[in-house]
Amino acid sequence: MDWVKTLSRTLIAAVAALAGPAAAQTAVRFSLDSRYEGPTAPFLVALDRGYFKAEGLEVSISASAGLAEPVTRVASGLYDMSVGDINALIRFRDGNQAAPLKAVFMVYDRPPFAVIGRRSRQIAVPKDLEGKTLGAPAADPAFAQWPVFARANAIDPAKVAVETVGFAVREPMLAAGQVDAITGLSFASFVNLKERGVPLGDIVMMLMADYGVELYGDAVIVNPAFVAEKPEAVKGFLRALTRGLKDTAKNPAAAIESVLKRSDGAKKDVELERLAMALRDNIVTPAVKASGLGGVDMERLDRAIDQIAAARGFARDKPKAADIFDDSFLPPAAERAVN
Repeated sequence: MDWVKTLSRTLIAAVAALAGPAAAQTAVRFSLDSRYEGPTAPFLVALDRGYFKAEGLEVSISASAGLAEPVTRVASGLYDMSVGDINALIRFRDGNQAAPLKAVFMVYDRPPFAVIGRRSRQIAVPKDLEGKTLGAPAADPAFAQWPVFARANAIDPAKVAVETVGFAVREPMLAAGQVDAITGLSFASFVNLKERGVPLGDIVMMLMADYGVELYGDAVIVNPAFVAEKPEAVKGFLRALTRGLKDTAKNPAAAIESVLKRSDGAKKDVELERLAMALRDNIVTPAVKASGLGGVDMERLDRAIDQIAAARGFARDKPKAADIFDDSFLPPAAERAVN
C-alpha cells in the first residue's frame, strides 16, 4: 500500500537523520616518534584493521624524526596526540611550564635505552666503560639518560671519553673499532650491528633497565586542549590501540605487513626482528603480563623522576608522577590483560 511505502520512507529518512551526527568521525592527528619501522606496528595495525574507525575516529598517522619531536608537535597543537619518550616529556614540562602535557598510556614499560659495547674491546659490564670511548649522537634519547645510567652503576663520567657522532655513522664506527661502545635504542643498534657483520658473541647489549635505571619509555601523549574538549575520543583511541597491541603481540609476522607497505626498501626480516625485540623487552614485560597494557606503577614513576633529579636536576620544582601520567582514560583492566 502507498501509505505503508510512505511511512517506510519516512522512517528510513528519520533513522538516517539521527544516525548522521552519530556516525560522524572525530579527526585525530597522531605523530609517531620515528619513521615507519617494526616497533610502530601496533599503531598501524589499529589503523589498518579499522579499530580507530570503529571508535568513531578518523586517525591520520605521521612519521617523525625522533623521540623529542612528538612532544613539541603535541605541545604546539599541530598534533592532537603522539607516542613519545615520557622522559622527553618530563624535560619539556620542566622548561615549558605553560604546556602541562601529560601521558595517558604507557607503551614501553621498559625503555629500549641501551649502551652497546664489544667484548673484543674489553667491555662486558657497565664499569668497564671507564677508560674507554663512548660514541653518542648529541640528540640520541639513550644518551640523554647516560647521566642516570652512570650514576646507577657508579661510573665516573670523567673517566669515559664521549665522542659526539652522527646517527648514520654510530654503528659503523663501533663495527670498525673507532669507538669502544655506543648509546642507542636496543632494537635499532643491535640489528644494525648484526647487519654490518659484527659477530653476535662480540656484541654486549646493556639495557639500562637491567642496570638499575627505573625509567619508563614511550607513552601516548595528549594535547591538553584536545583532551579537555574530546575526552571520549582519547578513550576510544586507547581502546583501539590496546586492540592493535594485542593483535601485534599475538601475530607479529602479520602485523609487520602494516609497516612494510608504508616503508619503501624495508626488509621484512629486519623489521620483524626489531618488532620482536620491542615486544619481548619493552612492551609485553613481566610487569605488563601481571598488570596489563598501558598503565604505570606510580611509585616506580616517582622513583624514575627521583633518578632524573639526582642525575641532572630540575629547573623548577621536581614533578610528581601524577603531574606526568593520567590513568583515567585507560580501558578497564580486563581489556588490557595480555599474555
